[in-house]
Amino acid sequence: MSHVPVLYQEVLDGLQPHSSGMYIDGTIGAGGHAEGILTASAPDGRLMGLDADPEALLVAGQRLASFGERVLLAQANFRELAAVARKYKFESVDGILLDLGLSSMQLDTPERGFAFLQEGPLDMRFDPVQTTTAVDLVNRLSEADLADLIYRFGEEPASRRIARSIVARRPVHTTAELAEIVRRAVPGRHKRHPATRTFQALRIAVNDELEVLEEVLPQALALLKPGGRLAVITFHSLEDRLVKEFFRAEARGCVCPPELPDCVCDHVASLRIVTRRPLQPQEVEVQRNPRSRSAKLRIAEKMET
Repeated sequence: MSHVPVLYQEVLDGLQPHSSGMYIDGTIGAGGHAEGILTASAPDGRLMGLDADPEALLVAGQRLASFGERVLLAQANFRELAAVARKYKFESVDGILLDLGLSSMQLDTPERGFAFLQEGPLDMRFDPVQTTTAVDLVNRLSEADLADLIYRFGEEPASRRIARSIVARRPVHTTAELAEIVRRAVPGRHKRHPATRTFQALRIAVNDELEVLEEVLPQALALLKPGGRLAVITFHSLEDRLVKEFFRAEARGCVCPPELPDCVCDHVASLRIVTRRPLQPQEVEVQRNPRSRSAKLRIAEKMET
């Protein structure tokens, strides 16, 4: 399946790209959203795109080549957003997009180890120079730690049973092996593949995704100029909860504990929440791209402080 940008029109409507604007796509992937932003901000809008995956940057570079000097690409994890923005003079921007989902090309490349429906090594690294892979976690963690990881990052109620089955069959080296172990550990009929949550949990742990998200949100806010917008697409409840809580906290004035009689935090609201409820794909998009079904888009606008 070729890469299809999720919630494409909703992202463009939310970011409102315009000529002379400056934009950052912190997870450029195959460049679908970036292409739309650059087209909408013609003739002189500029975009900086980041991705930890060098293969994604190659694809994005080919797709966006016609925009010439209007686009700049950098291989970096978006936890380095502020440093990369300083380096390339993108320190006061009109919009930032963070699409936290896996791209179709990552899922459809068995050698990357993200998909349980294809045989491949248990890798799951966004950046291939990272040292820890999914095979390390599966084969080295204790049963208790593995169960905790699957429960915490996958919200899998059968995490202990799954961890017990994995440990009993170690070493495990491939995606197909792991998927079959999980399937046997939780027999019965399921709305989705029983290994979905386990693979999600391992991928999050390998790439430190939740901690990275917590680090990038305040960086993104600091880079926005007043009136600039931050759009974040999430694909599971753990990510969405972090984004929702960050937006709510930054949209409030005082954040002191309610038991304090007087405010001592001096916190000033810095965001206006644009999407009170997250935007989700319409049925026609889900039919065209089933992988979009769990996507949620939240948008906030930076206020004058």
